[in-house]
Amino acid sequence: MDADLLVKNVTDWWTANAPDWALDTVEYIRSIWNEGAYGLTYGEIATVTGILAFSLLIRGLFARTLVRWITRAASGTKTKIDDAIVQAIAPPLKIIPVVVGVYAGLQILDVAPNVAEYANRVIQSIITLTVFWTLSRAVKALEYVFEGVRDALSSSAVDWMIKALQFILIALGLGAVAQQWGIAIAPLLAGLGVFGIAVGLGAQDLFKNLISGLLIIAEKRFVPGEWIAVDGTVEGTVEKINFRSTLIRRFDKSPVYVPNSKLSDAVLTNFSRMSHRRIRWVVGVEYRTTVEQLKYIRDEIEAWLIRDARFATPPEAPLFVRVDTFNASSIDFLIYAFTRTTNWGEWLAIKEEFAFAIMQIIERAGTGFAFPSQTVYLRQEDPPEIMAPPVRSNFASPGEPALPASAGTKGFGESDGGS
Repeated sequence: MDADLLVKNVTDWWTANAPDWALDTVEYIRSIWNEGAYGLTYGEIATVTGILAFSLLIRGLFARTLVRWITRAASGTKTKIDDAIVQAIAPPLKIIPVVVGVYAGLQILDVAPNVAEYANRVIQSIITLTVFWTLSRAVKALEYVFEGVRDALSSSAVDWMIKALQFILIALGLGAVAQQWGIAIAPLLAGLGVFGIAVGLGAQDLFKNLISGLLIIAEKRFVPGEWIAVDGTVEGTVEKINFRSTLIRRFDKSPVYVPNSKLSDAVLTNFSRMSHRRIRWVVGVEYRTTVEQLKYIRDEIEAWLIRDARFATPPEAPLFVRVDTFNASSIDFLIYAFTRTTNWGEWLAIKEEFAFAIMQIIERAGTGFAFPSQTVYLRQEDPPEIMAPPVRSNFASPGEPALPASAGTKGFGESDGGS
């Protein structure tokens, strides 16, 4: 049976058999449905609202289902490029149901031609931006294509190339949208050029840091993951080189954002590129150590270093064990050697083992480590001779001469008795 005929029969039956109050209710609802606002009926408004709500509800489900299907199709390949592309395009896929919902709503609405034209332009702009957004996100998959370039240049250079390509794609997308709205690009670019000169004069530090970042990447002064130190600025591990600044994580795990210009112009030490790690010790022994003992200690320490494969030997790196200094309270050995490992933890373990070996060698030599000391020598001298000055008699007049000490009153210090 034809659908229109079926609807007509049902309508006729309802009109003939329905009670008056039901017919009045249906007519009242129909009048409200057809009234509406802003030139649209409530039926159109409700229908369009329902379509948009439904499209918003299913957009996440649609994206997950489509991504799951594409992922299953790409799981048979050995490369990671397709997997990265699938993960990159997942967010833009959520816009497809929304665009379809808006388009379906426009088809239902009876809008004026000029309104429909603007609505179509909006839909075209959304589609264009979605396409270029998808491309810009898919560029991340080029990380796997640029593996050889990453080894030749650096990971930071590849990251900057990808970011620059993403920026170019977004700019092209905005230009395409501008053309869709009838905006001329050439005059706009000329105006942006003049505006850019004005901005550049006021943002010299920004461009200086940008150029410094490019120089850092080009010179390969450091790459993420390396341990660097800049005197008076920062010391830590490089995490990320951005357009304006570099993120360095200090050893206390606090992040430091340093402008690229400071890292480009300053004297910088890159500890991660050491070929060896140095051990320079001054070990003092007691002065009672004999020459034979000194030679034994020197030869044993040098032999221990040469036998241990973890230490570099000449001509790969210098190695010295020598009696170097007669110190205030010790005879000092200078130990100068380099380990082959540059890992800090391994270097500390090697130093600890070497320290134990030195203690055992000095103990076998029969001497000991010196410690700061001072010897004070006291010499006993003869006591000074006590001399008694002459004294004056208590009965002498002021003009008379003084009596000898033996003839008058005892002077200060004289003994009262004895001969």
